[in-house]
Amino acid sequence: MKIDLSISIQRELFNDLLEKSFKTKRDIIGHIGTHFDVMDKKFSLENTNRNGRLFDVRNIRDREIDTRDIDLNRIKENDFVIFYTGYLEEEPYGTEKYFTDYPVLSKDLIDNLISKKVSLIGIDTASIVKPDIHIETDQYCADNGIFVIENLNNLELLLDNAQDESFKVYTFPISIENISGLPCRVIAEI
Repeated sequence: MKIDLSISIQRELFNDLLEKSFKTKRDIIGHIGTHFDVMDKKFSLENTNRNGRLFDVRNIRDREIDTRDIDLNRIKENDFVIFYTGYLEEEPYGTEKYFTDYPVLSKDLIDNLISKKVSLIGIDTASIVKPDIHIETDQYCADNGIFVIENLNNLELLLDNAQDESFKVYTFPISIENISGLPCRVIAEI
């Protein structure tokens, strides 16, 4: 069974986001929908096919998601670790709140994922951290060989079908040079 984990964006929202990028002169095209921030790193073709680990952290809202919330022993080197917060189901993609007020990972958890040498961290929110440290955290992860994939979708379907089992995740970014973010298609196979 294959599950598309990429967010689907309506044309009107896509056009609105593009218009905002032209007005603010920000390079937003690569940051629309499911994507990762490039952080001056090359996405290795090995990253297109990784074992996935999904963690259900939907019940955490009043604090950061940290190491006590997941079983770190389930994580192996080069895994694509995905956090299912359920936030995308609560707050629609494209709203101001979606981009500013969402569940985040603690620095300790991020450091543990780095020490485990995972390849990718995925989440169903706009970032793994709050907006004010988004860029520096993505750079920190990238400098340690990890890409952060934001705005994942259909994680409830993945949870229902994968349970606690490992699954394959295929990630295919668009090949655009000299851009700060790369939209990608992410597919899970159980």
